[in-house]
Amino acid sequence: MPDSPSPPADLDLRLVRYFTVVAEHLHYGRAAAALHIAQPSLSRQIRGLEQRLGVRLLDRDPQGSRLTEAGAAFLPGAKALLRLAEQTAAHARSVAEPRRITVGFTRGLIVTPVVRELCQRYPEADVRVLHLAWNEPPEALLAHRVDAVVTRLPLRADGLDVTVLHDEPRVLVVPLGHRLAGREYVTLDDISAEQLLRVSDPAWNAFWRIDPRPDGSRAPDGPLAEDFEDKFELVASGKALAVTAGTGGLGIRPDLAVVPLRGVEPSRVVLAARAGDRGRLVAAFRACALVHLTGAVGA
Repeated sequence: MPDSPSPPADLDLRLVRYFTVVAEHLHYGRAAAALHIAQPSLSRQIRGLEQRLGVRLLDRDPQGSRLTEAGAAFLPGAKALLRLAEQTAAHARSVAEPRRITVGFTRGLIVTPVVRELCQRYPEADVRVLHLAWNEPPEALLAHRVDAVVTRLPLRADGLDVTVLHDEPRVLVVPLGHRLAGREYVTLDDISAEQLLRVSDPAWNAFWRIDPRPDGSRAPDGPLAEDFEDKFELVASGKALAVTAGTGGLGIRPDLAVVPLRGVEPSRVVLAARAGDRGRLVAAFRACALVHLTGAVGA
């Protein structure tokens, strides 16, 4: 008569987490310190997990610990199990408690019509708005500082859902007395020898400096400027030029001018949220954004 199948292991997620920490440190003492529990207790918990699984996961030696073959096989699934548990809990909370949403936005982008409609639809909700620097959206989303962000590409999209809302033309920012100020438009040939401001992000540099150019040439390097106000001050001082989107929000700078930049792809405004976030307020914000923020701007 064939053997009956073994019953599934009754896994305690707390023990699974303990195992992953020991596997990370390969030392019970350091793992216990990281977990803020006593080392003998940690050893007992790991032995209990091994008994439930029916396999030995770790071997000790004078230098510390090492994974057994079974432990090495169990580790990827253990990490995936903990991630799934965290995502499942977060999803349940987002569905059960759709009372708060924090909306992020970056410079020059207006989310007011979307926020206003969301408040009208869900008067009981706590809808908050947070301005973010140009390079903050991915980290702010993954750290749950915000739940949705209206921003511009390029954007690190790992772990995010990204929806394109509309295009904006790119423009060149120049000092008011510059030779190109007042032109109807400029092309890349017009600025081939002009220094353009840089930022620390390679993808942002490549897009906003158009570097390399279509012919393979490199954009001349200008000063590094991470903040928009620093960028505009450097342009006004004649240190370099800059490419930005739309009008660049330059109404408060009478010493700067913007000139349309022809022959380049437009900037794209997007809505980003955490991948897999099915919270009712996030879904409602996305639906409202697709109504109010999808008007394409002509180049």
